[in-house]
Amino acid sequence: MKVLFTNHSLRKELIGILLLGLFLTCFLNMDKLKSEPLLEQIPNSLVHVNTVFLSILIEAFPFILLGVFVSALIQTFVTEEMVQRLIPRNPLTGVVAAAFSGLIFPICECAIIPVVRRLIKKGMPLHIGAVMLAAIPILNPVVFLSTFYAFRTNMDIVYARMGLAFAAAILLGLSVYLIFRNSSSQLKWTKEELVGPGIVKPLQNKLNRWKQTFFHASDEFFDTGKYLIGGAFIASLFQVLMDRKDLLSVATDDFRSTSVMMALAYVLSICSEADAFIAASFGTTFTAGSIVAFLVYGPMLDVKNTIMLLAYFKPRFIVSYMVIVTMLVLAGSMLLNQTVLNG
Repeated sequence: MKVLFTNHSLRKELIGILLLGLFLTCFLNMDKLKSEPLLEQIPNSLVHVNTVFLSILIEAFPFILLGVFVSALIQTFVTEEMVQRLIPRNPLTGVVAAAFSGLIFPICECAIIPVVRRLIKKGMPLHIGAVMLAAIPILNPVVFLSTFYAFRTNMDIVYARMGLAFAAAILLGLSVYLIFRNSSSQLKWTKEELVGPGIVKPLQNKLNRWKQTFFHASDEFFDTGKYLIGGAFIASLFQVLMDRKDLLSVATDDFRSTSVMMALAYVLSICSEADAFIAASFGTTFTAGSIVAFLVYGPMLDVKNTIMLLAYFKPRFIVSYMVIVTMLVLAGSMLLNQTVLNG
């Protein structure tokens, strides 16, 4: 029975890899395919989708590799007892410490999801994981430096981004603690995780820890990568098909410009290490508060990481996470725009 189950899982993975290979081959050879007589009528917009899609993947895949490798290290070397010892018992202390963890982890919004998922499986509370999901993609040295370089003539934007991200992450963590402290696990568990990997498990026991680490990393890379590719494709369609001229009509209104820039951050799905340069291009049109909203909301929530969250967490947590983050960023950005940024 275990052999049949493992063969079925292996067959599904092989089919997925073959489809992924076919999909990437078509995208990488779009220009050649377009020269074929039957396909020469492909519109230029689809070629542009190809370019944007590949740019998102190239931008995100190195950080996904970093994230799954860190996740594999946690799986192999970190025990449940170690996680329990490191987490403060006081919820407020825990969420503050989790927010500060962003200072030492240069991980983007996609790569942090498998890391947090693995830590929760090891016993980390859900509210600490929510803080890490929101804070680490923004409050890390790489993002600070990219934001500093893009807005070096307006340091208020830089400090507002970091300050709002820190405050929103802490309030998010406390909110998740109050909502889910008496709830069961909000993680989705696969059959393989519940019953074990079948015939592969005895082989793993013979491997040393580093070989097990690479085994877990490769397995999680293919599992995570398929959701990233789906999210990147949807985001590339939005980027190409959206008419940006319509955005200018709402650029000067505080509430509407903030809402539009948050929506734009969600659908564009730009990696947090690069989004500051996109935001800077809107600086002469949109309000300062809406620019900050773009810089904070996108790394916390966008199309591609929503799809990844849907794969790993239960709907109740995802809906709560999305609503809380949206309300906190919208209110915080508008407050900053009324007080600090335009004061």
